[in-house]
Amino acid sequence: MRKKTNLRQERLAHLVKEAMRVFNRGLQMRLAEHEVSIGHWPFLRALWETDGLTQRELSEVAGVMEPTTFAALKAMERRGYVVRRAVAGDRRKRQVFLTARGRALEAKLVPLAEAVNAISVRGVPAADVAATRRTLLAIVDNLAADEARPDNGQRRIPSTRELGRLVERAAAKR
Repeated sequence: MRKKTNLRQERLAHLVKEAMRVFNRGLQMRLAEHEVSIGHWPFLRALWETDGLTQRELSEVAGVMEPTTFAALKAMERRGYVVRRAVAGDRRKRQVFLTARGRALEAKLVPLAEAVNAISVRGVPAADVAATRRTLLAIVDNLAADEARPDNGQRRIPSTRELGRLVERAAAKR
């Protein structure tokens, strides 16, 4: 069972995480009615915007690691939403294209996401929504700039496998 916290006293990062959690749950409930996984949503959105991206490009746009993208695309291919084709001249690269079925999902699913967004700001003044949007964009810009700073040295995001090894080594030292 989830521990109750006083969200009004939480740090900003926790509030953003909690907001994202309830956004995802709201969308997930609606996507499930169409037998679409929430994990497929960022890939579908990216492909509706730009069909024919490579798997690596999709990973970057969706903000997930390539193994996650590979697994999601395999499942989406089985469901008939996408097809993957080798790039001419480079058999290692694969482009991803929507099928007619994957393209048709856009008209069904985008209104669901729009509904979740509308529900989320119900009763919130438009000026507050605009201020929140500006604030969140500033946060994203600030943290992206921090990540890109040349003096960040060796800081980077480890892969899941690498992180697992680090945790195992730390546990073995105890």
